[in-house]
Parts: sequence; structure tokens; C-alpha cells
Amino acid sequence: MAAHKIIIITAPSGAGKTTIVRKLLAAMPQLAFSVSAATREARNGEQHGRDYYFMSPDEFQQKIDENAFAEYEMVYAGKYYGTLKSELQRIWDNDQYPMVDIDVKGALSIKEKYHQEALTIFIQPPSLDALRVRLSERGTETQASLDERLGKARYELSFAREFDHIVVNEELEKAYQEVKSLVEHFLS
Repeated sequence: MAAHKIIIITAPSGAGKTTIVRKLLAAMPQLAFSVSAATREARNGEQHGRDYYFMSPDEFQQKIDENAFAEYEMVYAGKYYGTLKSELQRIWDNDQYPMVDIDVKGALSIKEKYHQEALTIFIQPPSLDALRVRLSERGTETQASLDERLGKARYELSFAREFDHIVVNEELEKAYQEVKSLVEHFLS
């Protein structure tokens, strides 16, 4: 593998990013999921090292002090997420390309460091109303957390134009095919 390329996909919560990323990983063996570090508690069924590297706030701070992150953010109050440099290297060492599924600021931060070696794709919901419905249908949100996520989505949407590509996810299969085509072109 010639270059250390990185694929970065981001979206407001509920825009369909995770589904698209899973489909890409299943279809493209040259991609590998970059597992993020997080200080939040594991949700039901999540495993350390597969879904996230779950860390205490103190462990996370130690990694910050060691300059171990390609990027990190406090995404929600007191909840940190980050991309470990060692995780990117692990994937490159396996002759694959990291598929990084992170928030808007983290995505732009990685793009700033890796420039042309990073492809950034923003998955946009058709509207905030559609996003509200999708988040409500999950059944995992309280009214307060729903309002927080929608407020964050409004903020994140303001950065969409800073990404290499914007894909509107109105119809999942169409959005997936568009993203897949962008990734294939970038890696060719």
C-alpha cells in the first residue's frame, strides 16, 4: 500500500452514518474500522476494543498528555472521544485503510493533519425534522438528550461545506452507493 490514506465519515447523530459505514466495511475488505477511544460507559452489547476503547477520564487525559491522539474532542459535557494514532497505524500495518467514523470537529481536525491523504464525507439528513423522527424512533433518547442532539446537529450542519463531499441521506441505498463511489475513486 503506497499511501497512508484515511476515510473519514461524519454526520449528525441519526443521519445514517453508522449504517453506511457498516455497509462499506462489509463490501470493501481494504477498509478497516478505526475504533475510537471514549470516556462514556459501554452501551448494551458494546465491547472494549471492538466498538470503542473505553477509558476513564484519567486514562484519556494521560493519552492526551502523551500526544497519543490524532484528534480528540469533548463531544458532550464530560464525555471525550478520540482517534488514537496507534489505531491508525495498526490498520496501515495490516495493509488496509482506516475508516474513521467521528464527529464533525474531529473529522476536520484529522483533515487538517493529514490533508490530501484524508477523504472527508459529511452525511446530511434530508432535514432536521427527519432527524428528529429518526432519533425519536430509536427509543434511546430522553426529551433532554433529544434536544441536545438536535442542537448539536444544527451546529454540525453549519460545518458541512468544509468537507470534501456532502451526501444527503434521504434514501439509504442511494446514499450508500454515492459514498461507496466516492471512496473507491479516492483509493484508486
